[in-house]
Amino acid sequence: MSIDFSLSPELEEIRARVRTFVDEVIKPTEERIRDDKLEESDRDAYLEALIGMRKQAHDAGIWLPHMPKEWGGMGLGHVELAMVQAEAARSYYGPWVFNCQAPDEGNMHTLLHWATDEQKEKYLKPLCEGRTWSCFAMTEPEVAGSDPTLIRTNAYQDGEEWVINGHKWFISNAHRASFAILIARTEEDPDLPQAANTAFIVDIPSPGWNEVRQIETMHGSTGHSEIVIEDLRVHESQMLGGRGQGHLLGQYRLGPARLAHCMRWIAQAETALDMMVDRSLNRFAHGSLLAEKQGIQWMIADSTMELYQAKLMVLHAAYRIDNGLDFKSEVSMAKHFVANMLNRVIDRSIQVHGALGYSTDTPLAHMYQHARWARFADGADEVHQMRIAQRTIAAYKDTGSTATATGDLPI
Repeated sequence: MSIDFSLSPELEEIRARVRTFVDEVIKPTEERIRDDKLEESDRDAYLEALIGMRKQAHDAGIWLPHMPKEWGGMGLGHVELAMVQAEAARSYYGPWVFNCQAPDEGNMHTLLHWATDEQKEKYLKPLCEGRTWSCFAMTEPEVAGSDPTLIRTNAYQDGEEWVINGHKWFISNAHRASFAILIARTEEDPDLPQAANTAFIVDIPSPGWNEVRQIETMHGSTGHSEIVIEDLRVHESQMLGGRGQGHLLGQYRLGPARLAHCMRWIAQAETALDMMVDRSLNRFAHGSLLAEKQGIQWMIADSTMELYQAKLMVLHAAYRIDNGLDFKSEVSMAKHFVANMLNRVIDRSIQVHGALGYSTDTPLAHMYQHARWARFADGADEVHQMRIAQRTIAAYKDTGSTATATGDLPI
């Protein structure tokens, strides 16, 4: 039997070190930041606290878990990365402290695979060292973000430069990024719609790259920027990958990035379930503890089963990535299920907490605001459902069975 859900002693030791670091370094620092309101009251102390955590993580050898060792990382595969992300995301700043946060994590993978040696030295190296931040500029307000073939931002060649004009929005991290991976339309009549776009690396700031605003969302203004691009010039050496390869590059980036989101969402859901059970064991009403009431038990049971499903889906999708197997359908299914599971578990935890859960005295309200984003980020629920159905129908047409569409598992 090759199916084994245990970790080697070495990996178990890494997971224990990450958990200890989160509990002993990150969470106490987060409490100090929150209690002292450092972000608003003392910006220098706030930045010192954040950078200090990163330095400690680097010195502790739990830095950049997703990147190869030659780039200063831990060299973990996706199954192994799942345990680090799930531990890190039990705290707010955890993924950032370990330098495995979105969108930088996905951009690192993309640069590692697609960038030239010169581009890697200029952009990937400082990103891995934690000296810069980046963004991925694809989504536009005028067209459906789930269909990159509709992108209107266009680029035309002028000598050794490309001139780019367009409109982007919800570009996470753009406000603080040193560079962007920008997707623009370069081919007007390609043989395939997916061959119309090309990726470019854009230094920020650059003339023609204009940040209009940070878009206010239901969880505040947190760096999702609207960008107007006017006659932005980039040298041809700034093209990332080949001409017309932008769609392929985007899909290469988004698959593992979606799964990394799921890993972090699992941690958030488990935190919400822990809080739900703790509340049920400490709240007495109508003659008994909440934990003894069937309605509450059902919420706990449903959340437990869904979290178990989510963990298995993420581990299996990660296994397929690590073993060079096609993973598109498995990642789509995981992304859809885990995002919805996250919303349901947090919602139930709020319900068990009552008015306390609706207040900001616990992290649940803030978690719920962020969780709603999960159902359309990196592909809306309905788009993933459409693709899953198409692949299931295709599997049946090709083989007379839907088995390969349901994970291609040996049962």
